[in-house]
Amino acid sequence: MTEIEYDDETIQIDAEVLAGALRIDTDELLRRMREGTVTSRLERGEGEDAGRIRLTFFSGSRRVRMVADESGKILTCGAVDYGERPLPARLRRAG
Repeated sequence: MTEIEYDDETIQIDAEVLAGALRIDTDELLRRMREGTVTSRLERGEGEDAGRIRLTFFSGSRRVRMVADESGKILTCGAVDYGERPLPARLRRAG
């Protein structure tokens, strides 16, 4: 599997890649996903960004944002971690 696989209807990301970005192990990632405490947002590129996607994942006080190209290769991955403080609402918005 490439890092991210996607088409018009589905997206799959390598659990080890996402767990690493969230700084948790894969078992913890799966548990949080079942509980609904890991959430995500998908944005598709337009114009000069056509063919790219941006995935944003939220878990507790951490936000991870990844941009991938058409092949599913992750081009950028960044994170914001507020430690013990809750993630501010402004970091949950698109853009």
